[in-house]
Amino acid sequence: MAQKITDDKPDTEKPVKRLNPLNDYLFLKMMGEPGDEDQLLGFLNAVLTRTRKDPLVSVEIIENRTITAEIIGDKTSVLDVRAKTGDGTRVNIEVQLKNLDNMDKRSLFYWSLGYTRNIEVGDDYEKLPNVIAINIVNFEHLETRDFHASFHLREDTERDYILTEALEIHFIDMVKFKRLREKDIKNDTLQRWMTYFNQDSPAEVVEEIVQMDAAIQKAETKMDFVSKDKEALRAYQMRAMAMSDLTSAINKAKREGEKQKAIEIARKMKADKEPGKKIMAYTDLTQEEIDGI
Repeated sequence: MAQKITDDKPDTEKPVKRLNPLNDYLFLKMMGEPGDEDQLLGFLNAVLTRTRKDPLVSVEIIENRTITAEIIGDKTSVLDVRAKTGDGTRVNIEVQLKNLDNMDKRSLFYWSLGYTRNIEVGDDYEKLPNVIAINIVNFEHLETRDFHASFHLREDTERDYILTEALEIHFIDMVKFKRLREKDIKNDTLQRWMTYFNQDSPAEVVEEIVQMDAAIQKAETKMDFVSKDKEALRAYQMRAMAMSDLTSAINKAKREGEKQKAIEIARKMKADKEPGKKIMAYTDLTQEEIDGI
């Protein structure tokens, strides 16, 4: 039976908020460094249950990057997790918390990098690997019912016919997941992971999940290590600030765009000799702003 999880907390004492596992720097530290194979393997098998008959038995983490302070502070940089499975399939995991209105093309672009990165001019095309792209997003990008969606290259009318296994793209939507009234953390391993990744999950539920799943327990151990490492914690905070700056920039651009639209409407209404009060009601501009147009 699905276990109902609620986010009700007593008002008397608010616990210290845990680190956000979906801060992409922290996610990389927890899941994407040599030594993190067990937790990464557990997460991948949870995601790929819907597309693979047999679970993965091994995974190799591909780590050849130096994460500098400049990269952490750059809100446009991608701190993805890269890995290779036992059969040579490449896996790329990206966490994207802000909606930049380009996630589908962005995912295809990074999928293509993983697809072509290891082939040289003149090589046999057989060297091209299968590539799985996994996107964890904190916004509703797709008009699908489930919080987890997966895609392949399929024939348009014969939907069961897949052209090639080379392309596989997953989207995991945290907004839709959080909206689920009941979460089956006992039987659904992906829901278990997403509950763990949700920073707002009740502490007692997180503790229960950590105790029931060895892979998540290792992720929690790595998070605890980061929380006690001053340099790593500083990098985590820098990354959080960079993402906050990105949010502010996006919101400012939206506000400026909305303001410009209001000015254009007011300009047309003034040209049509509409009264100032009506223009104010339609645009939310002040009389002074309208007079200045």
